[in-house]
Amino acid sequence: MSNSTSPTTETGPATEAEARRLANRAALSGFIGTSLEWYDYFLYGSAAALVFPRLFFAGMGTGVATVVSLATFGVSFLFRPLGGVIFGHFGDRVGRKQMLVITLMLMGGGSFLIGCLPTANAIGATAPVLLVLLRVVQGVGLGGEWGGAAVVVVESAPRPKRGLYASSMQMGVPAGQLSSAGMLAIFSLLPGNAFLEWGWRVPFLVSGLLVLVGLWVRARLEETPQFRAVAAEQKQERVPVADVLKRAKRSVVLLIFVQAGATIAYYMFTVYVLVYVTEHLHLPQSWGLTGVLLGAGLELIAIPFWARLSDRIGRRPVYALGTLVMGLFAFPFFWMLDTGAAPVIALAVLIGLGIGHAPTSALNGAVYSEQFPARLRYSGASLSYQLSSVVAGAPAAAVAAALVNATGSAKAVSIYLVVGAVVSLVAIALLRETHREELAL
Repeated sequence: MSNSTSPTTETGPATEAEARRLANRAALSGFIGTSLEWYDYFLYGSAAALVFPRLFFAGMGTGVATVVSLATFGVSFLFRPLGGVIFGHFGDRVGRKQMLVITLMLMGGGSFLIGCLPTANAIGATAPVLLVLLRVVQGVGLGGEWGGAAVVVVESAPRPKRGLYASSMQMGVPAGQLSSAGMLAIFSLLPGNAFLEWGWRVPFLVSGLLVLVGLWVRARLEETPQFRAVAAEQKQERVPVADVLKRAKRSVVLLIFVQAGATIAYYMFTVYVLVYVTEHLHLPQSWGLTGVLLGAGLELIAIPFWARLSDRIGRRPVYALGTLVMGLFAFPFFWMLDTGAAPVIALAVLIGLGIGHAPTSALNGAVYSEQFPARLRYSGASLSYQLSSVVAGAPAAAVAAALVNATGSAKAVSIYLVVGAVVSLVAIALLRETHREELAL
């Protein structure tokens, strides 16, 4: 299949130069699109910790309002598998590109509308209901976004550098987080009650402009060589997700638990830390946000290093190293927060994200995509990743808040982190190593 601007054949690029151009464009699209998606996602997480308990769940009491608000953050996780199944189905049957355009619009549009929502003071109980509905829309969009972005980059990359190329879209995660935390940090400096009255809305409204940039980038994407080959040979499965569950059940189960420890720890380092610092330690919210900003910055720099290392020594050793660090850091993390010193709090988040989480985050795109053949890859990667998010990510922040409210300390949360890390290490040990394998159709 060819067009007037790209000398590609029906099954892939016609030249080595064209292959490099396709790989670089896919990597850039993955980075920009994922940055925009996760900007929206982390923005909600931060607002759920700092803003929404007061504006949408007022009257429940501080502790209960915070738990309920964080629970709405987890609602989207429940719908992410649905998004993964829907977009995975059409991504494996029709093509990757169109699905990525739709998921971007769902995620960004949801955030823009959240920025327009009246609060509970204006429309009562309707306000939190609308907030949850928009959260559902975001969950469906993100459920299809991540797997599609990962598959497009992996299928377009040269085999010896698949990990490095796939890390480009994973770099979008801290980039999005850095942007959202930065925006909230800036507007939280507004005087008086300006931040709660209107300042928090601006970062959400900016999503509308960012989505336009993402749409322009993704509109220039081409289908991957692997999908073209599948389509040329008419190998598309009638119901891809059914075939995934029938032929690749073991991979799905292992991938659900591979990042359990990393996911739980990640939401402690980025979402619950804001609650713990402000509600439990009664310290300025800017201290937690500063730590998240610094940690995201270090992770953004560290991800390519860990990804390149995995291309040389394998995915499993690097992933296991990051998981082990997070398990060992579970107790020291909260000890450092409990010092109440701003530099120590920032250092705790810096270590958690930049040293512990970065090795696992760097590899998720490659690890999840490489476990499945091309005809099932979008569905398999999306379903596995999103089910993992439901199991480990959805309850993480709310469980942590409930444990601290019930016990008065973070010891139980640290144990929760350690258990998650142990489960992940077992799953990593059982997972197939793929860094030297050619991608299957």
